[in-house]
Amino acid sequence: MDLRNWDPVRAGRLAFATLGRALARLWGRDVMLYVGGASFFIMLAIFPGLALLIGAYSLLSDPGQAEFQAEALARLMPNGARGLFQGELERLARAPRDAISAQSGVALVIGAYAAHRGFKALLAGLSFIHDEPDPRGFVGFNLLALVVLLASAVMMGLVSSLFLGLRLLSATLDLKPLAGVSWLYSEWTWASVGLTLGMSLVYRFAMCRRQVAWPAALVGGFFAALLCLFASWASAFYVEQIAHLGATYGSVTAVVVFLIWLSWSVNAVFFGGALATEIEIRIDESRRIALLRDLRPQNPRLTSRPGS
Repeated sequence: MDLRNWDPVRAGRLAFATLGRALARLWGRDVMLYVGGASFFIMLAIFPGLALLIGAYSLLSDPGQAEFQAEALARLMPNGARGLFQGELERLARAPRDAISAQSGVALVIGAYAAHRGFKALLAGLSFIHDEPDPRGFVGFNLLALVVLLASAVMMGLVSSLFLGLRLLSATLDLKPLAGVSWLYSEWTWASVGLTLGMSLVYRFAMCRRQVAWPAALVGGFFAALLCLFASWASAFYVEQIAHLGATYGSVTAVVVFLIWLSWSVNAVFFGGALATEIEIRIDESRRIALLRDLRPQNPRLTSRPGS
């Protein structure tokens, strides 16, 4: 790109137009059906996932490390939902090892089923948003959801292990140069990086049969991560400052707050997919225009009629 011909006003208008088209793509469809399905199955999978995490650490190492990682994840949630999450975490951490192992066996079946269904709803929604002309068959779609599920579990474990290892290494070796770099130890930083990378890979390889362009996938992943973190703050502000749900929902308020946060986060993921789709459309249009410009004859005499 020639920076001498770059027009910031035109670039700004193009960016706002692309955002507007992404919002229209997200809101002008039955995306809420996919949001509801993905949110329900993800909620169904989270608590068995906790039992699996505690059970694995109780067999392999110290369950306290699992509790530490889960508490770091809980700090990304609104206060109302955080209490529900931490209460279940404390119950599992205090349970006997034999009881945790038995619960982990049941949780493996329930959690795997719910997580697989949740990722299927997520991928189906992204394919719907992307206007996929050639959707995958039954077997291929289920295998894709399984691969995405396993890759997400591996990536979450890797990122959380790096996060935990950095904190333990800093505390053990007393790394003074890193003492002032507070953002490096923040779960918000690691969640942002992990979400951006994970969603970029999903948009790139799983949203449609044809691989999405890297610039579109990365921008979509960045905005999805940014909106997911914003959804955590916004849902907390909403339930604490605007809508006081305790008087309406009573003892199930924590579940309602958790569902609000979860649905807003799924909406953020779908918006990232819509934005990646619109950016890819813009990229394809620019490539077609550039190709036509290159194919156009440079010498006007070549296009003149014979004898003229």
